[in-house]
Amino acid sequence: MVAVGAVALAATAAAAVQPNAMRWLGVWVLAAVVGASLSVAANAQKSARSRHAATKAVLRKFLLAFLPPLFAGAVLTILLARAGRFEIIPPMWLLLYGTAVITGGAFSVRLVPVMGACFVAASVFTAALPTAAVNWMMAAAFGGLHLAFGILIARRHGG
Repeated sequence: MVAVGAVALAATAAAAVQPNAMRWLGVWVLAAVVGASLSVAANAQKSARSRHAATKAVLRKFLLAFLPPLFAGAVLTILLARAGRFEIIPPMWLLLYGTAVITGGAFSVRLVPVMGACFVAASVFTAALPTAAVNWMMAAAFGGLHLAFGILIARRHGG
């Protein structure tokens, strides 16, 4: 999670200097792909280290609960970008990612669904922000929440 947070903070800096909304979106989509790849690799490594079949079953359940909201977000992103409604995309991402973390987190430690609820709350605040502030809210949520919760989970649960 800490690495995902770092990717989001880097994306914030890169997205802030993009000349238009489509390029801004491209930076954040790339960050999402990189972050997801890091998460999948870390979870696969953790699952491979575990000798318990239950760990693999929990990971499978987590993914089955986590992926549908992300897929919905991907489809809606395409539709909203085609319609030129870029201002709706960030709060929608935060809402659906938060929902994914809450549902997937039902199969994880208690802090994970709490983190998801923080993303849902961030979506509400983001929807009310002026466009110029949205990129920084993305940094606070995708960067800050991943960093903070990643550190908490690592300290309390070993990663």
